[in-house]
Amino acid sequence: MSLKSFRVSRMIHNRDGFISGLFISIFILIHLSEGQSQEPVLPLTIRAMPGDDVVLPHRVDPPLDPTQFTVEWGRPDLKPRFVHVWHNQKEYLADQNKLFKGRTSLFNDKLKDGNFSLKLSDVRHSDNGRYRCYIPKEKTEYFINLIVGSVSSPAVSLSGLDVSSSGVMLDCSAAGWYPEPELLWLDADGNIMSAGPAEKSSDPDGVYTVSSRVTVEKRNYNNFTCRVQQRDINQSRETHIHVPDDFFIYESSCSVSISFNVILVIMLVLGVAFMIWMKKQNKKKNKKLKKVAQKVSEDQQNLITAAKLEEEIKKSNKEQKVIDQQIEALMKMSEELKEQKKQLDDQTLEATKTMEEDEKKFKVIDDEINQTGNMMEKKAKGYLELKTIIMESKEKMMKIKQNHQEVGFMTDKLIKKTNDEIKKLTERKQEIENHKNEIKKQLGQKVT
Repeated sequence: MSLKSFRVSRMIHNRDGFISGLFISIFILIHLSEGQSQEPVLPLTIRAMPGDDVVLPHRVDPPLDPTQFTVEWGRPDLKPRFVHVWHNQKEYLADQNKLFKGRTSLFNDKLKDGNFSLKLSDVRHSDNGRYRCYIPKEKTEYFINLIVGSVSSPAVSLSGLDVSSSGVMLDCSAAGWYPEPELLWLDADGNIMSAGPAEKSSDPDGVYTVSSRVTVEKRNYNNFTCRVQQRDINQSRETHIHVPDDFFIYESSCSVSISFNVILVIMLVLGVAFMIWMKKQNKKKNKKLKKVAQKVSEDQQNLITAAKLEEEIKKSNKEQKVIDQQIEALMKMSEELKEQKKQLDDQTLEATKTMEEDEKKFKVIDDEINQTGNMMEKKAKGYLELKTIIMESKEKMMKIKQNHQEVGFMTDKLIKKTNDEIKKLTERKQEIENHKNEIKKQLGQKVT
């Protein structure tokens, strides 16, 4: 029997009025009830990651004669619904949905044993769905759910200080997740912290990016964890961060100095975390591209590689955007530090002038008293008190001047480190631009 005649045999045209229509309705209801009776209460769920090969298992017992049966694998939500059809002892792919072209196969040598499992190669997010294995001869259907997920490790960084609570603000973000994940903050004891709902966004393919910010206060163990998880695919990724005690704000006369130390450490941690994150992302890209290239044929490899290169260009553009934001923030910080340095210099100069004026006043009084020759008891006592006050004022002004000089030195050092980071980020931006140009050349060669 040909596939065309097989399909015709399943269709009944209503040409005899109401009675024929009633007969057809009864036949369809019986057929559906027979098919649904074979579906398990809880269909089997298969989980996979993009690029994997999966097997949707199905076995018929006792086995059927392979010369006299048809097997139809399909996705009811697609048009056409056919994923893979076996008929007349061979594959029939004329009506196969183009999304599965070249990626499906049966285990032909095991069909005689009743093994009708479907192998799906190089799975992707569009393969998510409910698959049906239908055997017309037996009038049975079997359902399997396929969930294709993707994950990435979250990136955690210090985003600033919360003066109102004397705390530190932490940022966490993770891209490339599917299905939609949830983000949690945990303290050192593994308890969930209150951070409010996470921000989520998705690209045209439905792949999610999730981010969250939490403010933490000093505690015995300043260890915190950002965890991103997806229960449907049993996947979880987390990143730990330790916040030193010096990062938290304390009220003291040296608050300016402490704030500069905090800004310095935050800047260095942000730079290191960003470079580590980019390095991990590049390793994942290279590993994924290598795995895909080994599984596909030469023609398919060219097409897939071109798509991957375009995607990598998009991601490189995003990385450059992040670097631009980092450079802009560092440059702004550098300008603020220069302004604070100028204020410190002005204060130091003012303190020096005050010291010089007090020194002149003290000298004038000392000269007047020494010229009198005879000092009365009250005048001598007043002189001693005045001298004590002036000496104490001078000592305080010396300490203020020294403190300003120390803070000024730290500010100069911080400005230098800020400029060094800007230079490194600028060089990294140029490396990404060169990498993009190489990708575009490769992409041009693939197209030609």
